[in-house]
Amino acid sequence: MGSKYEIFDRRLLRVDPLHQRTHDLTLTALRPLEPQPLSFPPLEQVAEEILAARARNAAVVLMMGGHVLRSGVQRYLIDLMEKGLITCLAGNGAVAIHDYELALMGATTESVARYIQSGQFGLWRETGRLNDIAVEAARDGLGLGEGIGRGIEKDKLPYREHSLLAAAYRLNVPVTIHVGLGYDIVHEHPNCDGAAWGESSYRDFLILTRHLQNLEGGVVMNFGSAVMAPEVFLKALAMVRNVAAAEGRSVKDFTTLVCDLRDLPDGVDREPPKSDPNYYFRPWKTMLVRTVADGGRSYYVRGPHDQTVPQLWTALNRLETSGKR
Repeated sequence: MGSKYEIFDRRLLRVDPLHQRTHDLTLTALRPLEPQPLSFPPLEQVAEEILAARARNAAVVLMMGGHVLRSGVQRYLIDLMEKGLITCLAGNGAVAIHDYELALMGATTESVARYIQSGQFGLWRETGRLNDIAVEAARDGLGLGEGIGRGIEKDKLPYREHSLLAAAYRLNVPVTIHVGLGYDIVHEHPNCDGAAWGESSYRDFLILTRHLQNLEGGVVMNFGSAVMAPEVFLKALAMVRNVAAAEGRSVKDFTTLVCDLRDLPDGVDREPPKSDPNYYFRPWKTMLVRTVADGGRSYYVRGPHDQTVPQLWTALNRLETSGKR
């Protein structure tokens, strides 16, 4: 029995070639892999805790929003994966789209203000290949991130050396993509299969949750994700703690780091009152307070991603070269 409501007919859509789009970001925005002056002291402490976590074989998870890729820090993140200092990446749908377009075209990002006026925003043919990849991932029992990384490698996209998802696939580092249907431009396309996206992204949620079973003594970082990272982490941690409690274990001794542009006051180890608009900034109350309230540690750094990611990499490099690993 079908719905009593009509649905939009996607066959009416015009989907243009991606080369016709004006791109706001190209590979020239990718930053070279080089040390940066350290101006955020908490990152040095987090670097020490990352090395301690890896020494005890605990998880180090980096969660991110799409603007992290747009800040050009891909080389830093790939290098951290190669060194085994990130054991899992988690991103939203925008992360997958920007990563795929950069691997394909060496360019990504369109002007919403420009293309929404003509109704062409998001409707670019080659980006729609991600819909086919989602179907393949669901068919083959893969998570969405693994499926996209495999697709980039299998299709031998010309700029794949800059792709986080392809690097993770080569390095056997899980990268999980957490989507909300209707959030991303590929969901506009006639070839979008919502069931495939849902199945493969939900598998990624379970992959991330399984990875977090090794979080005791580990680190979880959130760069620029105001909703996906705190909400997904909250539910996954609840599942992990539920099973741990049944087994007589606990998952409470870990570190969280949030790097964002929100101007927060001192004392982020206590959540703000509901009368404060900052109460609704989920990374604060969820990742900096509630999930670490039973024995963890949390840090907040206010700064752009093109500074915080390179500085974290720099701090880790200095500790490694000083023999503290």
